[in-house]
Amino acid sequence: MSDADARTRLIDSTRELLWERGYAAMSPRAIMQRAEVGQGSMYHHFTGKADLAATAFADNAERTLAAARRSLAGAGSARERLIGYLNRRREVLRGCPVGRMAQDAEALDTPELAAVLRETFAELRGLAAAAAAEGVASGELPEHVDPDELAETVLAVVQGGYVLARAEGSPVPFDRAVAGAVALIKAASC
Repeated sequence: MSDADARTRLIDSTRELLWERGYAAMSPRAIMQRAEVGQGSMYHHFTGKADLAATAFADNAERTLAAARRSLAGAGSARERLIGYLNRRREVLRGCPVGRMAQDAEALDTPELAAVLRETFAELRGLAAAAAAEGVASGELPEHVDPDELAETVLAVVQGGYVLARAEGSPVPFDRAVAGAVALIKAASC
C-alpha cells in the first residue's frame, strides 16, 4: 500500500468512526484497525488523534456543505430551494455527520474540531438565509419573514429531526418535522 493510500484510508476510516461513535469514543487503535494500517502509518501522516480527526471532520463538513450548496444555492425559486434542502435524502438514523459532533463534549473542547463545527453551521445558516432573503425580495415569501430567523428554523428542524429520529429508532419523526416545516414555508408563500 502506498503512502497516499494509507493516508486516504486513515481519513476515510476516521470520517466513518466520527459519524458512528463521535470523537470521544473513537480510539487511535479503532482507526488503525478499520483502516488496516499500522501505528507507523498513522503517525507518519498525522501528529495524533486530534490532527487526524480534524482532517476527517473537515472532509465530512465539506461533503455536508456541498450537498447543501446544491440544494440552497442551486436552480429553482428560493422557496423550491429551501424545500429541496429540507426534503433532501439523508441517512437519518445515522444522524448528521456534522451536527453529531455538537453533542460530543470532547469534540467541543478540541479547538480544531469546534472551529470546523462553528464554521460549517455558519455557512449552512448563510446559505439558508440567502435563499430566504431572495424569497422575500422576490415576493415568494412575505416581507415580514426574517431571513436569518427562517434559516435558523430550517437548520433546527433538520438537526432536531435527526435527534428525534435517532431517539425513536425510526425516520418518522424526522419526516414529520420536515413535512411540518415545508407546510409552513408553503403557507407563508401564499
